[in-house]
Amino acid sequence: MASSPTLLVLLIFTVTTTTIAELTPNFFHQSLINHQINSKSNIPYQTQFFPQLLDHFTFNPQSYKIFYQKYLINKKYWARGDPIFVYAGNEGDIEWFAANTGFMLDIAPKFRALLVFIEHRFYGVSLPFGMDSYKSTETLGYLNSQQALADFAVIIRSLKQNLSSETSPVVIFGGSYGGMLAVWFRLKYPHLAIGAVASSAPILQFDEIIPWTSFYDAVSQDYKDASLNCYEVIKGSWAELEALSVQRDALPRISRLFRTCKNIQSVSSARDWLWKAFVYTAMANYPTEANFMMPLPAYPVTEMCKIIDGFSTKATKLNKVLAAANLYYNYTGTQKCFDPENRTDTHGLYGWKWQSCTEMIMPMTTSNDSIFPPVTFDMEKLVKYCMNIYGTMPRPHWITTEFGGYRIEQVLKRFGSNIIFSNGMQDPWSRGSVLKNISGSIIALVTEKGAHHVDFRSARKDDPDWLVEQRRQEVEIIQSWIDDYYSEF
Repeated sequence: MASSPTLLVLLIFTVTTTTIAELTPNFFHQSLINHQINSKSNIPYQTQFFPQLLDHFTFNPQSYKIFYQKYLINKKYWARGDPIFVYAGNEGDIEWFAANTGFMLDIAPKFRALLVFIEHRFYGVSLPFGMDSYKSTETLGYLNSQQALADFAVIIRSLKQNLSSETSPVVIFGGSYGGMLAVWFRLKYPHLAIGAVASSAPILQFDEIIPWTSFYDAVSQDYKDASLNCYEVIKGSWAELEALSVQRDALPRISRLFRTCKNIQSVSSARDWLWKAFVYTAMANYPTEANFMMPLPAYPVTEMCKIIDGFSTKATKLNKVLAAANLYYNYTGTQKCFDPENRTDTHGLYGWKWQSCTEMIMPMTTSNDSIFPPVTFDMEKLVKYCMNIYGTMPRPHWITTEFGGYRIEQVLKRFGSNIIFSNGMQDPWSRGSVLKNISGSIIALVTEKGAHHVDFRSARKDDPDWLVEQRRQEVEIIQSWIDDYYSEF
């Protein structure tokens, strides 16, 4: 999400007036579940498995259960004593993050860096209880960010010992949720990582630190900047869908209109499918053609709006937005029909459903200016939902209690150092991140046109100058950390 994602849909929840809807994105999109990762076999990493403790924080007999945690490693440019660059895995298969984080591979020769991508517990194949890992709260209880950070710490220490390279400086990278983990790792384990590079890391998306409308306001602004008419058409299309939904034979009619492979069972499935197309296109509004969430052209928000603006004024708003959504779901032209209600989970992404019902509570709502229908956040309904699914109460204040967030400038200025927060303002998650410098070593690199951790993608000849400059600054800052580290010996 990788970079993410993250990323990175499955399930941060928002509450509509009637139901809890899976509309607020995780750092991934549902389509990733069915999206074959063709680049897996091409990424230049060796696969390893680390015997990891189930529970780092208690000493009960069950705590000592071992599971095998996957990580990827590339030693091509590295020699003993050289830097180690570690990617903090997000909510999904680690190969996908490695394939979408070409920046680390691009800069490895310059730094002679060892590259390590660590898979997050309970995702990919790093399942502590195998196929039973999601079976109950007794197993899922070991899935949280604190355990994940401790996993990273244990693996890093072990690697350095096994490689006889205790003096190698470690820089930790992460995008989206992984970017949050990278920041928190630097704060929690400063003796293990000399710095953190966090791209699109919304560490302030919790409690009431930022306005709850921020995410969807950013999505809406992306489309408004591309075309005012496009913005107004999308905004007005939901009322047309709602009017269609109360007509006779609504579901078969909507199924035909949406070109579904089989008749849908609820109107909300069609609405959510359409909703996600606009959210994830905004997240992946990259300046070059990409295949991050789905295959998309350069600046796909602009391309979507060109489709909408190209229609006759006589066309319905719903027909216009469906044609635009087709760009997201079918840019390659290979899909003959769509399956909005397919919920298969071949990559273990449903672990996020647990995390968003326990610690990752990110309240999100829509404002009157949003292109989306009204969405409110109701904690009581979220509690009811999570209790019904898991019998578990969400802890909405835990992340800010454990990692902080309020008064972030004062806190990081006093207690933090060597962190890069990189963000593009076209990324909806950017508004939950740190967008200005906090100190001489806690730097915010912000670009006007950047989308979701675009800086972590592989460099291309047609990258715009602003992206080339953003990466150049990141390399320069990382070099300064490493130079300072070696100068102390």
